[in-house]
Amino acid sequence: MIAGIDIGSRSMELVLLNDNKIVLERKLPTTFDPASQLKIILDGVKADLISATGYGRKLVTEEICKVPCVSLTEIKAYALGISHLFPDARTILDIGGQDTKAISLMKDGKVAKFEMNDRCAAGTGKFLEHLSTVFQIPIEEFGNYALGGTEPLTINSMCTVFAETEATSLMAQGKNPRDIALGLHASIVRRTTNMLHRVGLHEPFVFAGGVANNPCVINMLTQALGIKPLIPEGPDMVGALGSALYGKSLPKIS
Repeated sequence: MIAGIDIGSRSMELVLLNDNKIVLERKLPTTFDPASQLKIILDGVKADLISATGYGRKLVTEEICKVPCVSLTEIKAYALGISHLFPDARTILDIGGQDTKAISLMKDGKVAKFEMNDRCAAGTGKFLEHLSTVFQIPIEEFGNYALGGTEPLTINSMCTVFAETEATSLMAQGKNPRDIALGLHASIVRRTTNMLHRVGLHEPFVFAGGVANNPCVINMLTQALGIKPLIPEGPDMVGALGSALYGKSLPKIS
């Protein structure tokens, strides 16, 4: 049994593989104490090896987990996970809690080129989560709320603080809040489509990560690119799956 863990800035996911079959999936918020959350997500999990990815992957050690541990980059984990789910995939977009990754794959599933924004929360799940509070809308409902807009209002800044200021100013001018929300989503799509074109956009195109649950981003990406993205079931579990597959590919433990 191989466990794959993806410890991100907002959440951590676990996938347990028996051969190629997923026998367990878990997800927890990372919180400000990821080490404690790691112990909780591993509670009762019996694995021969644990493979970790994500910004918190260095927390996963043999000393804590009591079994051999390995790690890999998020880029490699996503390439492995998506190639397993969609063997013909050529381009991946992952918008997570606090970073965005655009990855171009070769025909054999290996990474050809990638670009990653991980220096700030601009255009990520955290960006949307913060701004949804300005509208007093739960993040799970923010995408559908924005889809009620008819004309996306321009939001020039991708900085979360400045974007909030722009949104608040537009509200004070009496602008339709749904059009403002639509404009915020449009700003994310503009940023991510630019990243995709820089790495090379080819079909099949797969959209993963937590923001792939947002129907407004999906709709606007489809319109902007002229390509309907493939979305895996449980799009935020891809990194953990790829991590488990990496662990499975290693020589067996003696």
